[in-house]
Amino acid sequence: MTATTDGNAGAVGPRTAVAGEPTDTALPEETATAPGRALPEGGAPASGRALPEGAAAPAPESPPGRLDETAARAAARAAEHLLARQDPAGWWKGDLETNVTMDAEDLLLRQFLGILDPDTTRAAALHIRREQREDGAWATFYGGPGELSATVEAYVALRLAGDPPEAPHMARASAWVRARGGIAAARVFTRIWLALFGWWRWEDLPELPPELLFLPKWFPLNIYDFGCWARQTIVPLTVVSAKRPVRPAPFPLDELHTDPARPNPPRPLAPATGWDGIFQRLDKALHLYRRVAPRPVREVAMNLAARWIVERQENDGCWGGIQPPAVYSLIALHLLGYDLGHPVMRAGLESLDRFAVRGEDGSRMVEACQSPVWDTCLATVALADAGLPPDHPALVKAVDWMLDEEITRTGDWAVRRPGLPPGGWAFEFHNDNYPDTDDTAEVLLALRRVRHPDPARVEAAAARGARWTLGMQSRNGAWGAFDADNTSPFPNKLPFCDFGEVVDPPSADVTAHVVEMLAYEGLAQDPRTQRGIEWLLAEQEPHGGWFGRWGVNHVYGTGSVLPALAAAGIPASHPAVRRAVAWLGSVQNEDGGWGEDLRSYQDEQWIGHGASTASQTAWALIALLAAGERESEPVRRGIAWLTATQLPDGSWDEPYFTGTGFPWDFSINYHLYRQVFPLTALGRYVYGEPTPRKEG
Repeated sequence: MTATTDGNAGAVGPRTAVAGEPTDTALPEETATAPGRALPEGGAPASGRALPEGAAAPAPESPPGRLDETAARAAARAAEHLLARQDPAGWWKGDLETNVTMDAEDLLLRQFLGILDPDTTRAAALHIRREQREDGAWATFYGGPGELSATVEAYVALRLAGDPPEAPHMARASAWVRARGGIAAARVFTRIWLALFGWWRWEDLPELPPELLFLPKWFPLNIYDFGCWARQTIVPLTVVSAKRPVRPAPFPLDELHTDPARPNPPRPLAPATGWDGIFQRLDKALHLYRRVAPRPVREVAMNLAARWIVERQENDGCWGGIQPPAVYSLIALHLLGYDLGHPVMRAGLESLDRFAVRGEDGSRMVEACQSPVWDTCLATVALADAGLPPDHPALVKAVDWMLDEEITRTGDWAVRRPGLPPGGWAFEFHNDNYPDTDDTAEVLLALRRVRHPDPARVEAAAARGARWTLGMQSRNGAWGAFDADNTSPFPNKLPFCDFGEVVDPPSADVTAHVVEMLAYEGLAQDPRTQRGIEWLLAEQEPHGGWFGRWGVNHVYGTGSVLPALAAAGIPASHPAVRRAVAWLGSVQNEDGGWGEDLRSYQDEQWIGHGASTASQTAWALIALLAAGERESEPVRRGIAWLTATQLPDGSWDEPYFTGTGFPWDFSINYHLYRQVFPLTALGRYVYGEPTPRKEG
């Protein structure tokens, strides 16, 4: 396949099917089978490739010609399914499923503000009850172990919904919590929510003074040392920490303490010679400062925080397009005198309502954020690579929508890159303060696959996006998602920051997407691109894969890196590519698919191991196809698995969480991943690999 730039905005030209065009949409004989189950809690993956009990049977062997035809039909069905899901405005968006803390905190927010209504409570409780494990706990991902903080928050939410503590499902939950240390062992954020109602003492929480905003941008632990998601959460929480509000508790929670008379047993400090001990003692000093903090200084700091918060509210009323900053911003502003009828508060509450997904049974699931830009660019790439004509109306409409979503004003990223002209894309519908390099790279890859009627407009947007992304390169030659050089070692050491990753260092998956995009922009030989390639090669793990920061895990990282290296001209014979190919072959499941459990972030025995999933199988196939392995046995078995597990409507079932917000600490099931990535893999298998345009 050759790329064309003759007046088509660099669109990838039409391709000829490797096995001929699909001739019908009849379901192939290899009917779908259910994906396998996760390995048992606490169990370790087998050293060989035996599947867990209950996993899908191996995909049937198919003669070469028949597999090609089956893959072509499967791609056609998948494309038809995806096209039917496009919004009339041009975008795609799948549900973004996380865990029940989103739903619990939504109820707690409404209880705090005095606006909790019976319908919202009933609907949320339906969802929360449905997610409870048999042992009484709640997990943070499908098939995962129970998690203490999630269980505490879910339990409290169900108490708000009227579930009595003696009910069997509640008794199991409270016993599970007590067996694991009770509320005292929960994360700081959970205990902050409880402190809002007097269920925990503010004095027993880490101090977070609003004077933090006075620190200059060069000083350690200034707010711009934190990743943007943490920054947007911490600023409003400085106000909450200073105010220490307590609303009347609607019920006691003694049953969640190991000893209600001593809910917070004293714990010894870590040695003062280590960072943990140093920051614990710093926290004690901040508690002492609170007693003597000059009131005028504190008032100025809180007003500065309020102005910072209000300035970053998006047009739709949300903050950063994500739920945690929104709920804490609403609480902070309310504590500072913003009534519920204030336009800022009203818009913020309305935006949270738009994060709710209603189930057919009347349940209500709150999304942590929404992913239309990400889903749309991935869907565009998938459809184009599956043989859809580059000027197809659906693709043109998607590009029109993506072009309208370009962010052309500065945001917090300019603190580290002052003077860099804007020109990126964000993940969500509204998040102009925080575009990211990952979405920008994938949007540009999508734009280059479409023949748009206004090529000059596409060229101008692509040029701005590439310029901005290049300017966001970190000093080490790689790219983080939202900020450049956001690598301070100190934020993660704070006692307050126990909720997951709070900095945004460069990652292999983001850097790979950027390198791939730059290659498509004709910049493969640019020294900055070459530095990114060098960094990627140096980051390869000893086993041959790459770590996945924003997807699970090494399968995702490897599935991101190999296409980037291929696009940048690294030959398939390169030792790094061969090691990656060998590793992917070694971790393929017996059923022909690939899977990697989220526990791989904590236990290296899980790396490359897990029940086969559609998205992870697709990532492995995308990597192997980029490495020239189309005719290999692993690819044939992987394609056979995808075609065998496809559902009659052209989609795939995938209950497993294959995305991450914070590795291990916050996991995501992107409901469109099960569609776009298998279609991309099938399309590239049938139609061949896309090719970047030539430089010059």
